[in-house]
Amino acid sequence: MKTSGPKSRKTERLMALVAIALLLFCPPVILVVDRFPTSHIGWLPLYLFIAWAIVIGLAAWLMEHRAGR
Repeated sequence: MKTSGPKSRKTERLMALVAIALLLFCPPVILVVDRFPTSHIGWLPLYLFIAWAIVIGLAAWLMEHRAGR
């Protein structure tokens, strides 16, 4: 039985967040970012920091977001 409502919607959004996190941190994407042609700047640490901050921010927003607002 599928329940409808805010609880089901929240679960779907959290599952989508997990899928986004898996895509952001999958090895092919990380390898592409690591091989950006630059002179002296390493983009991998910056990418990892920003991607992790996005995942944490979205998780916090999804957990604190209320349907009544």
